[in-house]
Amino acid sequence: MLIALEKAVAMRNYENCNPIAYSPGAVANLANEPEASVPQWFALAVKPRCDKAVARALDTKEFQTFLPLYKKRHRYATRYKESDLPLFPGYVFCRFNVLARLPILTTPGVIQVLGVGNTPSPVSDHEISSLQIAIKAQFSIQPFPFVRVGQKVRIRGGVLAGVEGIVIRVKDSVRLVLSIALLQRSVVLEIDRDQVSGDGVL
Repeated sequence: MLIALEKAVAMRNYENCNPIAYSPGAVANLANEPEASVPQWFALAVKPRCDKAVARALDTKEFQTFLPLYKKRHRYATRYKESDLPLFPGYVFCRFNVLARLPILTTPGVIQVLGVGNTPSPVSDHEISSLQIAIKAQFSIQPFPFVRVGQKVRIRGGVLAGVEGIVIRVKDSVRLVLSIALLQRSVVLEIDRDQVSGDGVL
């Protein structure tokens, strides 16, 4: 019964993620653009609570997507429940050819491709790969205020090898901040001090 209810809620949320209406001229221009660009990661702004629905729809279209999630514990009376929530609510990352983005823009729930003015701006491969590695390693990750400056490091070994971020120290613990500069947002995870010692510092 619970599974059926969750499916119904998911379907209702998806149905609410209606596609944005584009002018005929804008759609025609996108459709006629040459497909010569190398696929890159871009951040898609999506309608509220449509993150998962958009990611599923793009997966169905065989696009490579990335929706980083974290677990948040909620208390309900005498019990607790964990939910998987987006680390960057309102955004989904997708890798595609920017000159052939019509299938992306016509996906239900997608508002726009983020960029400067009308020009889409790719997200750094290092930023995406660092997040992917950290999530795959199943570290506890939480949203964090955007960090602009600090001691930059690259993890040299272990399950976080290749991750790049900024080290901050909170009392006796060391935390690594990973950021998406285009979104001006960060996440944080606690790591061992030894992982950023010596040649780990950039």
